[in-house]
Amino acid sequence: MRSSLTLVGTLWAFLSLVTAVASSTSYFLPYWLFGSQLGKPVSFSTFRRCNYPVRGEGHSLIMVEECGRYASFSAIPSLAWKMCTVVTGAGCALLLLVALAAVLGCCMEELISRMMGRCMGAAQFVGGLLISSGCALYPLGWNSPEIMQTCGNVSNQFQLGTCQLGWAYYCAGGGAAAAMLICTWLSCFAGRNPKPVTMVENIMRNTNSYTMELDHCLKP
Repeated sequence: MRSSLTLVGTLWAFLSLVTAVASSTSYFLPYWLFGSQLGKPVSFSTFRRCNYPVRGEGHSLIMVEECGRYASFSAIPSLAWKMCTVVTGAGCALLLLVALAAVLGCCMEELISRMMGRCMGAAQFVGGLLISSGCALYPLGWNSPEIMQTCGNVSNQFQLGTCQLGWAYYCAGGGAAAAMLICTWLSCFAGRNPKPVTMVENIMRNTNSYTMELDHCLKP
């Protein structure tokens, strides 16, 4: 089975898949920010949280130790995190779409040309830029009351207080950077240039087909 990608293109397809999966997995995992509340560890992403307080008997607060997403988009604790959720999600979707097309290019001939590969690289740059923008927006939400309760009531925008950034945040940012810098550059050499002979043969084949159909229609 002949591939439509060069050797560099095969490497590009592999790295595209790795960066897309890394960024998308990090987007869904609630391990962007680590803190503690009521003596229990707490972690956040943009739209998910692990361990949260509820009112127990006697109106005392107890910690429920489970992970889940917020009940609604409006329940996300800050506007910055809402924007981060949308922007980062759009970037991950774009990277996954390009990665899928790149993997298909390894198995299908004449699917990705040199120009198409460069266009897909531009899409990867945009996707990486969106995820990077989401990572830049994330610290703007650290001054919300819910985050401050977890970070010792001393956190603020770009100030973590007693909290610390989690591995998923760095993984999402690293995947975005790799997509913008490495994958975009490799995409310039990913596709094969169409062979002139093949193009002429295709044109002649289509012309002959149209001629035969026209003759068939004109016959009484």
